[in-house]
Amino acid sequence: MPSPSGLDEKVVVITGASMGIGEALARVFAGQGARIVLLSRDAGRAEAARARIGHLDRTLALACDVRHREEIDRVLSLTMHHFQRVDIWINNAGVGYRDSVVEADLSSVRDLFEINFFGALTAMQAVLPVMTQQRGGAIINISSVAGHIPLPYHAMYSATKFALNAAGKAARIELLGRGIHVMTVCPGYVRTDFGRNVKQGRTVKNVRPSSVRGVSAERVARAVLEGYMKQKREVVVPWTMHPMVKLYQLFPGLVEWGMARMLK
Repeated sequence: MPSPSGLDEKVVVITGASMGIGEALARVFAGQGARIVLLSRDAGRAEAARARIGHLDRTLALACDVRHREEIDRVLSLTMHHFQRVDIWINNAGVGYRDSVVEADLSSVRDLFEINFFGALTAMQAVLPVMTQQRGGAIINISSVAGHIPLPYHAMYSATKFALNAAGKAARIELLGRGIHVMTVCPGYVRTDFGRNVKQGRTVKNVRPSSVRGVSAERVARAVLEGYMKQKREVVVPWTMHPMVKLYQLFPGLVEWGMARMLK
């Protein structure tokens, strides 16, 4: 359980930490006194993010491709060697893919699942023995509002987030007796470079209203920190996404009608 005094000496491992939400998470948690391990497929980019964040005496940057269990085991071993424990593991690594359901390239879809879902699941399975031995810890899965509302032409991305939501929320119940807390975070539109790096398929349309700017990565990171401190089961950010999620649950046809009108 987090102490009332903050995160001093807590060890936080963050996947996909070289930019966007991941870097913002590293900065916010480091600012609270935590020791941070930044993971990225590109070691150079992870190290650059570490330099931007500062606190070099209690941060570590390592290369890790979450598609490979051996790489996760390697960085976990290095983290234990360097800091002797893992208090919080944040599964933030993720990629996007945009195409229609009927034309989606299946090899691209499988790679999408390998990173967004299986990468997070593998990391959870790798770190759980450590947290069990410590008799405590937290796993935070950065999912998406798209894990509640399936988006046309982003359906494969939505599918990975629906899967992550289900696995994380079920694991939360399974792990209550071990003192391990699992929290799911579902941001809406976020102002990062994520959208520019989305892999484009053959059929590309957009359902995002042009008037929606999105929230900052820093706002998401602060919401994650607050959710962790309050031991929440789920964080949806910004709060304006809560009514949309509930609206879809109660009146899916109405939301689908609105999305169909926005297709362009």
